[in-house]
Amino acid sequence: MAASRTLHQASRLTGRLESALRQAAAPLRTSGFPYRAPTMPRGVELPEEERCLGADYDTQWARQPFPSAVRTVIREGPMRLVIEAMTRPEVSGADRISDLARRANDEDPPAVIFAPNHHSHLDTGLMIRSIPFAFRRRLVVAAAADYFFDARWKAVLAALSLNAVPIDREGSGRKSSEMLRQLLDDGWSLVIYPEGGRSPDGWGQSFKGGAAYLAARTGAPVVPVFIDGTDSIFGKGMKRPKPGRTRVVFGAPLRPGDGENTRRFNARIETEVTALADESTTDFWTARQRRSATTSPALTGPVYNGWRRQWVLSERRQLGIAGLRRRQRRRWPDLDR
Repeated sequence: MAASRTLHQASRLTGRLESALRQAAAPLRTSGFPYRAPTMPRGVELPEEERCLGADYDTQWARQPFPSAVRTVIREGPMRLVIEAMTRPEVSGADRISDLARRANDEDPPAVIFAPNHHSHLDTGLMIRSIPFAFRRRLVVAAAADYFFDARWKAVLAALSLNAVPIDREGSGRKSSEMLRQLLDDGWSLVIYPEGGRSPDGWGQSFKGGAAYLAARTGAPVVPVFIDGTDSIFGKGMKRPKPGRTRVVFGAPLRPGDGENTRRFNARIETEVTALADESTTDFWTARQRRSATTSPALTGPVYNGWRRQWVLSERRQLGIAGLRRRQRRRWPDLDR
């Protein structure tokens, strides 16, 4: 609760500071040059301004030695403390990537693509905290260009603290994919959310083919990851976080098979994350049996609408450690009374 109050107070302080800066800059809005851009005569064609935000924001500066050192302090200091206090994470399955971690301690570490589900803005901090340090040293995070890089201050903050790189969710994304390919070829590991955005209702979404495409083009293995519990702590639409418990389950590395196209490999990644979700609420053996029989509970939830999906979601949360913050036992009313 103390961490939640601290975050709320920091948010209010940031809002007041922003309002004060706007008031201070208000007189400049009616001023002319040099406080504002100079006017141009009519009929003169102005050259098109070079875009420097969104998918065009250059994050190379954030991977230089000094920003990297600052980021290490942020990640291993205040960010780790906040994530620990807010989510109390339990990590399992790390032994499945132990071989990759041992190779990462060598002089030529392999690039790895981590593909988790996505429910909350806390997911990135939780992933950075849970991924072995051997990969955290050279780790970039794929972030939505239209959300995290639409303003300069947000772009600088995301690039510096998270080593985030912009990806275009609206267009073809060719420029973004080429940048990610280059980073993987240079030995940088990547966290990318195949769902493309946060879950709107606590259930998963169908996977897009970004992780599968990059793995096929670069040869980097894909590590499926399931994050459980962040939606009940700070899910989409929540105004403030509420501390709880989470679980992060790592799966075995996946590589595309001979003749396996991107669509089929992407479906296999989603199937493995679905099995990890089942493992999070049951056990390894039960989840593997269901995986082999193709009877794992769907990551996207039942095909109901509205309150029925939420009801089933609350029942699912009772099976694992997520939702222990304020779990509610919902029952049908007793009509005999």
